[in-house]
This record gives sequence, C-alpha cells and structure tokens, in this order.
Amino acid sequence: MVFMQTHLVFGAGLIGCFLGGAISSKGFPVTLVCREHIKKTLQSGIRLTDYQDNSVVSDTLSFSDKAAAPVTPDVLWLTVKCTGVGQACADMKGFIGPKTVIICCQNGLGSEQVVQQHFPNNTVLRAMVPFNVVEMAPGHYHRGSEGMLTVEATKPQHQWVEALVNNLSSAILPLASFDDMRALLWAKLQLNLGNSINALADIPVKSMLEQRKYRLVIAAMMKELLAVTAALDITLPKVTSLPAKALPVVLSLPNWFFLRIANKMLAIDPNVRTSMWWDLSQGKKTEIEFLNGAIIDAGKKIGLACPVNSKIVQLINQQEQSNDPKTRIRYTQDLLYNCVFNS
Repeated sequence: MVFMQTHLVFGAGLIGCFLGGAISSKGFPVTLVCREHIKKTLQSGIRLTDYQDNSVVSDTLSFSDKAAAPVTPDVLWLTVKCTGVGQACADMKGFIGPKTVIICCQNGLGSEQVVQQHFPNNTVLRAMVPFNVVEMAPGHYHRGSEGMLTVEATKPQHQWVEALVNNLSSAILPLASFDDMRALLWAKLQLNLGNSINALADIPVKSMLEQRKYRLVIAAMMKELLAVTAALDITLPKVTSLPAKALPVVLSLPNWFFLRIANKMLAIDPNVRTSMWWDLSQGKKTEIEFLNGAIIDAGKKIGLACPVNSKIVQLINQQEQSNDPKTRIRYTQDLLYNCVFNS
C-alpha cells in the first residue's frame, strides 16, 4: 500500500539533499529547509548518482526556510549534525504538527533524546545513515559507499515504518527497518570511528584505509568500543559483510594481505571523505564528543578506560582550536601512530 505522505528535510546538507532528492524521485512531495544559496543551486533540479552507477534526476522539490510560512509534514527528517540538534529543535517548532513523525538521522548517540524533550507528544524515531555523500558539482550529489538507510521500527510504529520503507526504498536509496536501534547505532558508531582519523589524516577515506598504521589506530579504538559494548551486554548486529568483532582483526592485517581480502571495505569512491573532515576543513565544531566521546563516557560509567579514543578526542579538539586551517597539523600515518602509541 502506498501512502502519499508529505516529507520535510530539515538540514539540507549533503545527506539531507541526497535524501530529499531520492524521496522526491519516488513521487512524494518533499520540502527542503535550506539556505538561499542551496535553493538557488537546486531550483532547476537535483541529480543523484552512486558508486554502482545508479542515477536519478528530480525537479519537484519545494523549498522553505526558518522564516517562511510553516509547512506541516507527515514526516520530518532531521539531518543536521549532532552539534546542531539543540538549535534545530528551536528552529523547527513551526514545522511540527501534532501527527508529524520526526526521524533523527545523526551519527553518534543521544540526539533523539534532545528532540523528544522538545517534542514530547510526537513520535521520534532514529535512523542510521551508513553511507557517504559528496557533491560532485552544484546540484549533483553522489553516494560513494554501500549501506542501507535503516529506520527504527519500534513495536507501536512497526507497521507504519514497514510501509514507509517499502514506499521510499529504491536503487539510489535502499531502506530497511530494524527494531533494536540502540545496538545498531553502536554498530554504526564502530564504523564512524574512522571519521576522526580521516579528519586528522586529511586524505580520502580509501587512501587512509590503504595505510596500515592508520588502520591500527582505528582497530585500537574499535577494540575499546567492543569492550564497552560487551560490558553493557549489547550484541552488535552486522552492518558490513564482516561481524563487528572481526573488523579490528581485518584492519590490523599486513598491507599485502589486507589489500587482497578487503575488497568490499575498499569499494568506495576515491573522492569520499568523512563528515568530520568536512567540518574540520571548514572551521566548524565536529561531532567528536558524540562519537568517540560517547564511548569514553559509557566506559567511565562502568569503570573501563578508553585511552586510544581519549587521545583521538584530544587531537581533534586541538585541531578545532586552530583558527587558521593552514596551521593545522596533517597527521601522516607515522605521526599519528606515534602520537597515539608512543607518546
């Protein structure tokens, strides 16, 4: 059954524009809340492509801004970063109707709690966005890695979420549902630990993964996360072709072996960089406290130290404090490895 829901994307960055374009390409009314320069860029349409050569074009998007007349959607997709959720909740009040379902698409842990506090009478669901998006040209957004956007299917909302997923899923934007979103977001957090290393390395993700000492740092952070989730009795579901426990093992392999067997891990667009790299390169505050910081906080509560994650948070914080991007340190794999393990 197809429900002609109206959708609003609040936070039209890379993920938000891709999501809005994909939903509108399925024939659903979509409004993007965005800045004027993005509206001008997309006025004549939006083009989406991916690493599997899928391609769609949509020219049916509508646009709004925080000062415009309120649009009350059936579904509001909140795609701002964790650092902007508090302000977004204040700004989007005029767009929330009594039956609007809010879907939080943030990395890390805890943003949905902030949203639910602001909108206690609305259904607030979490979503996991596992892929990277880059803007190849104005109005052209490219999904550079695998993964299905997964929406939380709580028991009261299970049937509604299943219908949503079936209606919106497409080759350009595959969707799925999952009931244990807490475990799934911890599994996604494990993958997101590479974001900080990508930001420090200042190179594309694929190039980063091809260098073993970068991978060893990521593997060490993952081992700390796995220790925390084991202590919390959280069973991590598979979000890649490898089980969660196998990821740090594979990342630690010698280069000659890793490059032979890690074809799926390296099957990403060579231009892809992480959102944390984008934030740092633009002088914005990163999501480090919601990613690595969430592991450290959870570890403290149960008496587990996470020294590698703590060191990476420290390095990212130092980079954030640099007023001039030109003065920031570019951490080669040797420099980063020595900072983490030999300092």
